[in-house]
Amino acid sequence: MPSPRHLWSGSWREESERPPADAPALPGTPESDATDAGAPVFSAGVHEPQAPIRSTAPGSRRVLVGGLVAAVVGATAAGGYLIGTNGDEHAQTTAALPALPAAKINPRKGQSQASAIYAAASPAVVSIRTSSGSGTGFLVSDTRTVATNAHVVDGTKVVTVRFGPEGRDITGEVMGTDPSSDLAVVRLPAGSAPTGAKPLALADSNQVRIGDPVVAIGNPFGLDRTLTEGVISGLGRAIQAPNHYEIDDALQTDAAINPGNSGGPLLDDAGQVIGVNSQIETGGASAGNVGIGFAVSSNTVRQVVPALAKGQTIDRAWLGIESQPAAGGTGAALTNVVAGGPAEQSGLQPGDVVLSIDGKQIREFSDISRAVNSHQPGDQIDVKVRRGGGQVQTQKVTLGTRPVTPTTP
Repeated sequence: MPSPRHLWSGSWREESERPPADAPALPGTPESDATDAGAPVFSAGVHEPQAPIRSTAPGSRRVLVGGLVAAVVGATAAGGYLIGTNGDEHAQTTAALPALPAAKINPRKGQSQASAIYAAASPAVVSIRTSSGSGTGFLVSDTRTVATNAHVVDGTKVVTVRFGPEGRDITGEVMGTDPSSDLAVVRLPAGSAPTGAKPLALADSNQVRIGDPVVAIGNPFGLDRTLTEGVISGLGRAIQAPNHYEIDDALQTDAAINPGNSGGPLLDDAGQVIGVNSQIETGGASAGNVGIGFAVSSNTVRQVVPALAKGQTIDRAWLGIESQPAAGGTGAALTNVVAGGPAEQSGLQPGDVVLSIDGKQIREFSDISRAVNSHQPGDQIDVKVRRGGGQVQTQKVTLGTRPVTPTTP
């Protein structure tokens, strides 16, 4: 399955490529860290390069991150549970950020709701630049932690951050990236965020419904803190991550988002983040918005950001298969099984049709990804398959740890 286009802009205007001489240095001493009371002390992160970009079928242009089909299992973690992290014992996890309740923002007389949301949220939205392009980010958790897309930081260790067109350039340190969810965390020096820039709260994206109003804030084509509005158009969409795996819990919106919006917040009517704008569909010769955009869900952000802020990498469960819709429309047919992977070791074979996992029916191939992603490496699952002439059997599979990039079967 092809993947939509990453919302990544090319070079900024020439003058903004040159950081000013007074750009603050990265914090490196206990004294500088101590000036921001309560801020966590982070260690170095892991940086993955963005995969190459290419286009697909005529008439509908999508920029892929290359590699195997999106049915490679599994994908980003889906809401609610805690994520195990690399180097920890299996039982250890990093706690998710909370989803805080909030009331709908009521505008003042003569003010639209979108304007009220913008006034509350936009001070926390930043532009992010690297040597190769520009994107967006936003404060989360505290005034030093910026969430953005992994493909925005693009394997770099430092980026240039700016709060608004009149703000100074700030050197931010990339603490960690997670290509499987297309998320990254940037740390700012103590005291560098302007007064009034407050972290944005994260909503429970499981509560989002089709038709809900949304607002997007970002920097399309370098136009600072642009607001667009729309609705949620779809839930549980599958998009391809920068490391070729599938992100299977993306939100679809018709709010206009364009290159440069990458990493910016998608907000609900309470001004809370429900997603991180990441990709768009494009059509014909246009590289811009055609009314179909995708955001990584806030529940994924809630889980991934705390680990990345600590410089941790994230372990995800791995089955080691490729699949496609089964003939007849029910189940997922295994097209390939990775040699030596968990599926092959358990006896699964190409041609098997997966009917259920742990008793939950598999209606399409993305259901496999969601089922696997509800587990951690080392968990055992029951996979019911139909083989050959119709024989139905159940295989016990001990899930492995997902490789950094998909292994070709």
